[in-house]
Amino acid sequence: MKRPKLETWVPLGRVTLVHTLIAVILLYLLFMSLEIPLVFQTGYGYGSVPGDALPRPLIPEQHQWLLSGEDGPTTREASRSPERRMRETPKLSGLFFNETVFDVIGKADEFSVLHKAAKEAWVAGKKLWEEAAAAAGQTQPDPSPSSSSSNRTEQCPNSIALSGSEFSARGRIMELPCGLTLGSHVTVVGKPQWGHSEKEPKIGAVKEGEEAVVVSQFMMELQGLKTVDGEDPPRILHFNPRLKGDWSGRPVIEQNTCYRMQWGNALRCEGWSSRADEETVDGQVKCEKWQRDGDGNSEDSKATWWLNRLIGWKKKMTYNWPFPFSEGKLFVLTLSAGLEGYHIYVDGRHITSFPYRTGFVLEDATGLYLNGDVDVHSVFAASLPPSHPSFAPQKHLEMFSRWQAPLLPDGHVDLFIGILSAGNHFAERMALRKSWMQHPLIRSSKVVARFFVALNGRKEINVELKKEAEFFGDIVIVPYMDHYELVVLKTVAICEYGVHTVTAKYIMKCDDDTFVRVETVLKEAKKVPGDGSLYIGNINYYHKPLRDGKWAVTYEEWPEEEYPPYANGPGYIISSDIAQFVAEEFEKHKLRLFKMEDVSMGMWVEQFNNSKPVEYLHSLKFCQFGCIDEYLTAHYQSPRQMICLWDKLQQGKPQCCNMR
Repeated sequence: MKRPKLETWVPLGRVTLVHTLIAVILLYLLFMSLEIPLVFQTGYGYGSVPGDALPRPLIPEQHQWLLSGEDGPTTREASRSPERRMRETPKLSGLFFNETVFDVIGKADEFSVLHKAAKEAWVAGKKLWEEAAAAAGQTQPDPSPSSSSSNRTEQCPNSIALSGSEFSARGRIMELPCGLTLGSHVTVVGKPQWGHSEKEPKIGAVKEGEEAVVVSQFMMELQGLKTVDGEDPPRILHFNPRLKGDWSGRPVIEQNTCYRMQWGNALRCEGWSSRADEETVDGQVKCEKWQRDGDGNSEDSKATWWLNRLIGWKKKMTYNWPFPFSEGKLFVLTLSAGLEGYHIYVDGRHITSFPYRTGFVLEDATGLYLNGDVDVHSVFAASLPPSHPSFAPQKHLEMFSRWQAPLLPDGHVDLFIGILSAGNHFAERMALRKSWMQHPLIRSSKVVARFFVALNGRKEINVELKKEAEFFGDIVIVPYMDHYELVVLKTVAICEYGVHTVTAKYIMKCDDDTFVRVETVLKEAKKVPGDGSLYIGNINYYHKPLRDGKWAVTYEEWPEEEYPPYANGPGYIISSDIAQFVAEEFEKHKLRLFKMEDVSMGMWVEQFNNSKPVEYLHSLKFCQFGCIDEYLTAHYQSPRQMICLWDKLQQGKPQCCNMR
């Protein structure tokens, strides 16, 4: 009898168990296939934005930081979501400007003239931005500091020589492409012209009964790059010999600097030697002594001096040299750059030394200019640097994540700080990122700071600016051609951004050479109780407009005898309701634009004050010129001083840094 073949059968219970296990495995695989993209989309790791097919791996990105040798991302930066990366992409200012409104204006008053100038700058700015965007799209260099392409810079000559005719053909300007460096020197061979009569001399007054004054003078200037159209280039050294004298009536040499349209204190050499207790410059006195009228017969003094020296007279004899420049007599002038200042020699003899002024570095002196009553025979410059930081911004821009701007908060912030900057101020912006913009209130996004930059006339600067903005995420580009009289547009853009993008309670405006004590400034704003309107700064009262000269304001521009109270431009604070008023009035084309930015804000606050009372708070600690201890803001601070001030503040010492 054959046994039935039951060995191949599987019991029903075992079949059910196998099916159950298969179903569990399928469900597990289905769950995992749905869960992994969900993890990347919800921000628990690095990944693509929702909708991307594949997530980005986490580990390779970490390895990139390790292999690059750069500082790794902070905890806050390492957890950035894809949305944060998109928000870091720089955006143009949201300031709206309707160009067509001013096409029909026929009245030639100050209001329409300045608005029409703004329209032209806006149209030019659009073109510049398109060119910069196109140029940046053609090349995408590696932003890392180790990139050889980003560090490539154009070489400058070690020396430059021009004949008198070549110098005159170039407008009496010798271009120093990469500025100066320690040990650089410039030699000028020239001849002062004979004096001529002037009925309205600017260096002295015509005496009663005289019709004219005999004048013979010239000036030699080291000038910097023009950063903003309409603004004079900075005068880094102004050397002005006056052979016939000025109001003093005796030959004199005057030296000075002009930083951001503000002259410093002049150094006058009038024939008296510097005092023994006066500070020197690299061991040289600031002013040497020369023969003055009435000091004795120079020929007799000279003969006596040589005779006593010949016979070995032991008594120390002094000899007064004549004024170093004479009409119709050839001179050889050499200007050299020392450690502490500039030194001037004429015919081999030291004449004056002028200390470096705060705010300038040697590389800033990119041009030598001579003008006045002098015939130039030749100019020679040597020991020049091979490169210039403004033409190679990577020398200043440190592309590390630690200097990138933190996230913009979704809610309100206490204070928004808008910083006015020019396109090629790479070093200034980097110094701020490494100093007071590292304050914990800013790093935690309780206070927000952004640079506001208009477009430069040079495309290469705009291209570098765009790259800088994309990496650091702290630049707002106001798309118009930068012009000195239109700086006020950046201030309007700050108001618009502070109200509509950041929604801040207080809005502060400052310059990129202003150091801000963030926490102390915020405490100053909170002194006004409740939600009152406020205007805080170093406020000027009863200031009168100048009616002649470089800063002249016509009666059409401002008919009244006094300006309204206004805070000095290097640093002031307004409440959000005032900023809202400014932005809305501008969009309606009702806002009066004035060529002086700080005075403009005073006008707007006065207009707002007619409908709602504003509390004015005045403090000298918002420094207009330089720095004072216990400052709230310090102005005219160089990049080196910014770092020094920050280091002192970290030690709890709000003290000034008197250094370059």
